[in-house]
Amino acid sequence: MPVLKKILVVLILLAFFPSSALCAEKIVDRANIKAALLVDMESGKVLYSYNERRVIQPASLTKILTLYLVNEEIRAGNIKDTDKVRISARAAQTNGSKIFYDEGDWAVFGDLVKFMAIFSANDASIAVAEHLAGTVEDFVARMNNKAKELGMKNSNFVNPHGLPDPRQKITANDIYLLSRSYLERFPDALKIHSLPSFQYNYVEYPNRNTLLQENSDVDGLKTGYVRAAGYHLVATAKRGEKRLLAIVLGAKNPQIRDEQTKALLEYGFKNEETRNPDPMVGA
Repeated sequence: MPVLKKILVVLILLAFFPSSALCAEKIVDRANIKAALLVDMESGKVLYSYNERRVIQPASLTKILTLYLVNEEIRAGNIKDTDKVRISARAAQTNGSKIFYDEGDWAVFGDLVKFMAIFSANDASIAVAEHLAGTVEDFVARMNNKAKELGMKNSNFVNPHGLPDPRQKITANDIYLLSRSYLERFPDALKIHSLPSFQYNYVEYPNRNTLLQENSDVDGLKTGYVRAAGYHLVATAKRGEKRLLAIVLGAKNPQIRDEQTKALLEYGFKNEETRNPDPMVGA
């Protein structure tokens, strides 16, 4: 391509796309993730977006919605952290990340919430759903009603924990809408999400969000993984008065997921004037 033609192409690109958006292409390794989103939580400004409306299985990010409903019930006075919950056969037989409760065991509701938020326990999620709604199916109906209320137009849920199901789906944009509302309505939830570990019966259960140990700015929120989708992370971090929410979906491994999330957060903190590469995100 002749030099003058190359210059003309560059000028056209600069005319139609902000320079910050062009540079933003380099922030994440798009070959190794499926979607990403970075938002300034105070202003709602989208600092970076990539495939934010791509439909994907949510894995344990589902638990953010489950915890949203939990916090609503606690605030309404319908449940207390000290309430006792009986573990059903369905809860005890749930696979994946779990605490290995036996059928008929009794658990403290507040402990179940910590297991969900910190260790991503699937058996705890079932126990909580059954305790709040009577059946998992009725709780899932509540989940989908709440998702609709929050404007999560491309999401659907079929269980409260995120174990694989092709009918279960979210987008980065929908997870942003959920996470933003969750943090705004229940900011005290970060007291749990930010814990590096949780001790129960003399066993230390580590937080699945390893960025809590790697980055002092990070104080939440949730990880997720299913083979069909890859590795997810919703991370919120605060530096000074500025709070960001970074979402990385479908990374090829946990290391890539963490690296890309850290890159997004650092970009956001260092570039206060970044323009929105997609003004429709969050609409």
